[in-house]
Order: sequence, then structure tokens, then C-alpha cells
Amino acid sequence: MKKALLGIISFAFVLILAACGSSSSADGSQTVKIGVTGSDGDQWPILKEKAKEEGINIELVEFSDYTLPNQALANGEIDMNSFQHIAFLSQYAKENGDTIVPIGSTVIAPIGAYSEKIDSLDELKEGDKVAIPDDPSNQARSLRALEAAGVIKLADDFGQFGDPSKIVENPKNIEIVPVVAQQTPRVLPDVAASFINNGVAGQAGLNPKEDPIYLENANDDSITPFVNVFAVNKDDENNETYQKIVELYQDEAVKKAVESDTNGGSIVVDVPKEELQKHLKRLQEEEE
Repeated sequence: MKKALLGIISFAFVLILAACGSSSSADGSQTVKIGVTGSDGDQWPILKEKAKEEGINIELVEFSDYTLPNQALANGEIDMNSFQHIAFLSQYAKENGDTIVPIGSTVIAPIGAYSEKIDSLDELKEGDKVAIPDDPSNQARSLRALEAAGVIKLADDFGQFGDPSKIVENPKNIEIVPVVAQQTPRVLPDVAASFINNGVAGQAGLNPKEDPIYLENANDDSITPFVNVFAVNKDDENNETYQKIVELYQDEAVKKAVESDTNGGSIVVDVPKEELQKHLKRLQEEEE
């Protein structure tokens, strides 16, 4: 009876081990689920093919807005995500703890203001509406751009994640309209101008180099926190498979695909994991 019981226990243990390794296929390849907010980029098929050559099957999991991919990662529904920059991740860490970390960079893209009604932010009139992304980091980024353009003035304590309540001067009484980032191109008919992330702009058929009526200065040090990243749960930051995906993203074919897909609006950059995590820590300290 004891032998039979031990046999049952051993069999159950084998099943448990098999379940834990369920992301591996019979041929030895591994499936990695990556959360994204836009899966139609030209770079993804190329990255998938190159990963496949390394025995890695990439499965993209698309989310409708920026609030979901980090939750899915924390809950174990996906293995990695690729949709956010350092500043956005810093805000998530502030609210949820530093359980998610960056392990590699993808692109950097200046945010731009677009319009169907005016050719310059100087043409904004009394009471005009300006749409900005509603997530804290991109909201603050857009407000800084408006300040740099001379439209508004922000409080000295605006910080990394200031919101419209920190506007201290607004001579034209511009109405700031926060909307979900993916919706910023769609509201163009309803506002005087809309600040649109370059990746979103490219997917909407806009040219991030030629179409903006105002473009953030990509050479400004203040844009460093807006390097986009691959992020994973902290326990996985040294996972060799995930690191291989980060490495493959830097392939020349991927870089060319990103440039083509975004009309030159996004640039693939290679920032070491340690540097990314240092920036993340600095931003978190600034907000304490």
C-alpha cells in the first residue's frame, strides 16, 4: 500500500513539474508572451522570425490602453511587456512597488503636437482645447512641451508627474483635455491640437517627422526618462531567454523596420539594463 501511495505521489510530482514548464514545447522551443499596445508594427514579424531561429516563440498579447500591460505582467498573464518608457514605469512603481524592472531599451521618440486646424501652437486662440495623453508621465511630458512652446507656465514644483493643476499661467485659458493615449489621434477633429506619442502617430498614418506643428527636443536631457523599454517581473531580470529577445531587438533589420513603420519618428536605442534601472531609481527618489 505504501509503495502504491509513493507511486501516486511521484506521478503527481511529475505532473506538477510538467505544468511549471508548460511554456516549453516538445521540440525544446520556449514561448514568451509579450504585452504590447500595438502589435501591427513592422518590427514584430522580424523579431519573431529571429527569435524563432534561437528556439524562442514570441506571442504578442495586445492591450487596449496603457493601464493593463503592467497588471498582466504582475499577475503572470504575460512574461514581458514592451509599451512604456522609464517615466511611466516609475509612476507604476510608485503606486504598486518596484516589482517590475526594465531589462533593455527599445526606442525613443519625441512627442509631438498635431492639428487639423492650426499650423503652430502660436495660433491657439482663447479657450481652445488641447488634448494630451492621460497617463501621468505622458501628461506631464505634454504639459512641459506646452510650456516650452510658450503656451503655459508650470509651477516650480511640477516634478516628473505634474498635472494640469500645476499650471500657474494660462494667458489664453487653453482647455487641457486628457484622453487615453491611443485615442489622441482620433480626437483631432474635436480639438485645436493633440499631443500624440510617435508610435501612436505612426500607426494612425501620421508622419512624426513632418506632420507635428510642435515637436519635443530629442536632444534635451529631460527626454532621457522617455526611453522605451522591455520590462519583466523583478525575479526574471536575469532570465537568459528574455535577455536574448532584448539583444535581438537591436538587430539592424529590426531598426530599419521601426524607422520605416514610424516614418522615422522612432529610433531604436541601446541603453544597458543597469543604466535604465539607475534612471528608474532616480525618478522614484525624486517623487518621494
